[in-house]
Amino acid sequence: MIIHLSDAGKRFRFDWIFRKLDFSFRSGQRYALLGPNGSGKSTLMKVLSGHLSLSKGRVSFEENGKPLDPDAVYRRVAYAAPYIELIEEFTLEETLRFHTRLKPLLQGLSTDGLHELLELPRSRHKELRFFSSGMKQRVKLALALCSDAPILLLDEPTTNLDVNAVAWFKKLVKQYAGERLLVIASNDPGDLELCREQINILDYK
Repeated sequence: MIIHLSDAGKRFRFDWIFRKLDFSFRSGQRYALLGPNGSGKSTLMKVLSGHLSLSKGRVSFEENGKPLDPDAVYRRVAYAAPYIELIEEFTLEETLRFHTRLKPLLQGLSTDGLHELLELPRSRHKELRFFSSGMKQRVKLALALCSDAPILLLDEPTTNLDVNAVAWFKKLVKQYAGERLLVIASNDPGDLELCREQINILDYK
């Protein structure tokens, strides 16, 4: 899987969030997207996910050497971010089953296996509205990392996680990210240790 950006730019009103961005994200690589808060990291992540269009330039997706239809991109993307909402009225059990009906899990994983990975043993039948922010973040990260999708986009993944949960997250990445295309947007030096290549969005202002 490859995501090509050619002379890519995004602006809101008269302000350019980024522009003149030429880059290709490739499977098997792990990219750290850098920049201070408000610099446009999340905007670029939404472009990479196919959820946001560019103001200028082009974004294209390639799979197995062939162009991928834009309408099919969402099936190839697993995305976790603090601003992505979960259905608060669902229990954890219902959330996992609902998600896996829309996007299958990696081979060898099941909803029961996800419960074990989450390490939230007393929360199976609890509604998500009663979860702490850290518990919700765990759920988002596990759903993204364990979904059978070749593109993994993790925006500020350790937000709301305590020290133990951060270690849990890093273990999950090492175990399940594999050779997929992984982009992590973060300012946390600990998150950046997981990536081999860095892109600073301030270079494209």
